[in-house]
Amino acid sequence: MPKLKAINQKVLKKIKPTQEDRAKIASLAKELQQEVLSAVKEQGVDAAVRVEGSVAKDTWLREEPEIDIFMRLPATISRKSLGEISLKIARKATQGAKQIERFAEHPYLEAFLCGVRMNIVPCYDAKLGEWKSATDRTPFHTDYVKKRLNESMRDEVRLLKKFLQGIKVYGAEIKTGGFSGYLCELLILHHKTFIETLRAFSKYNQRTAIDVEGYYAGKEKDLKLLFPEHLVIVDPVDKGRNVASAVQPQKLYTLVAAARAYLKTPSETFFYPPKLKALTTEAIRSKLDNLGTSLIFLKLGEIKAVPDVLWGQLYKTQRAIRKLAEKNDFKVLRDAVWSNEKELTVFTLELEQHDSPRVKKHLGPPLKREKECEKFLSKYANNDYVVSGPYIEEGRWVVELRRRFKSVAALLKDKLQGGGRNVGVAELMSQAFREKLAILLNSEVLEVYRGNLEFAEFLTGFISGKPFWLIAT
Repeated sequence: MPKLKAINQKVLKKIKPTQEDRAKIASLAKELQQEVLSAVKEQGVDAAVRVEGSVAKDTWLREEPEIDIFMRLPATISRKSLGEISLKIARKATQGAKQIERFAEHPYLEAFLCGVRMNIVPCYDAKLGEWKSATDRTPFHTDYVKKRLNESMRDEVRLLKKFLQGIKVYGAEIKTGGFSGYLCELLILHHKTFIETLRAFSKYNQRTAIDVEGYYAGKEKDLKLLFPEHLVIVDPVDKGRNVASAVQPQKLYTLVAAARAYLKTPSETFFYPPKLKALTTEAIRSKLDNLGTSLIFLKLGEIKAVPDVLWGQLYKTQRAIRKLAEKNDFKVLRDAVWSNEKELTVFTLELEQHDSPRVKKHLGPPLKREKECEKFLSKYANNDYVVSGPYIEEGRWVVELRRRFKSVAALLKDKLQGGGRNVGVAELMSQAFREKLAILLNSEVLEVYRGNLEFAEFLTGFISGKPFWLIAT
């Protein structure tokens, strides 16, 4: 316990804003708020403009300040116009700064001023519970947390955020599928401290449900029916919403395992992970040659889409590719997708083997199912893919079939070069597959590896497979 406290205090000293930091961020926030207000008036829109998020709640990290400015627009504005009007206002307010259009439920603008990330987000000026947009809840979230978090608890939130960042499960955006800042704040409101939060997750078993306001007290069955997810945190300002719905199971399980590891052998490494160093080309070649498995890479070029849309389509396509391979009897051990969101995207599949035997045994129905047997025989009695059979074995019909695709590469080439929409590929990915798809096997990826350091770091980590924090146990 003394070591835990010592590490937490050391980390907190690094991540807690100083008075100078607070003054700088407060000044930038006020300046941006005024610029947005001016742009709002210029557009002739009646809107309230307010600072929200971690800066408003004082749970931000000194190393990564992020200012959220919300425009509360009249409910008379249509959903389509909401995005158009807000982007126009945001671009005007941050002209001259680096601007990136983002998309959650609707478009918003991310800008960088003085090295600080700033988000200008629209929402409707809604009453509690009368939501027209998901972002309408945010001002209510801010007010709820500000009233309940004391200074000590705000520091605990900072520790939790930094820990989650370190183990790469922080952020509710589609790319990450992890824990949002608001979720961190609610966890501390419930568990009181960072360590108690880790202890709770270290004991995770099947399902966790937290209802801070007690909306479902005595109604646990209703809670389970309404929220079937592994982790449920009922939103205090909206009892029909699970704040943890964006948390993917893999991110939840990563936190469970990392919490156990940190409590057993605490280390600052969990908060500040070592930078992954890509292996040399020769070292990665040796790894690929000696894996004992097969790696298939699907390389694509530029895909034009805002990040949240892009990653939604990437993950949908990743699932479709895996399902396609498995449906055709190829055993997928692991899969992943990497993209720099610019000119390069790579899907990666690790398989037991690239090639499959030319023939497979296919079991038909038992003889006692007469109608099913008739269908089976009509399909296979004179089928060009049948090598042997149909014959009877242990009371059922059986055939031996010639596989249509001997290798995964042949399967993917056949199914994806036309776009792959009929196997579940997302629309933007389908277009990219049609335009330019390279299917690479094992060391054929080395040219891509040499040409992109970020991809090289990804592949180095993928092949290793082991979380960095296991070193600390």
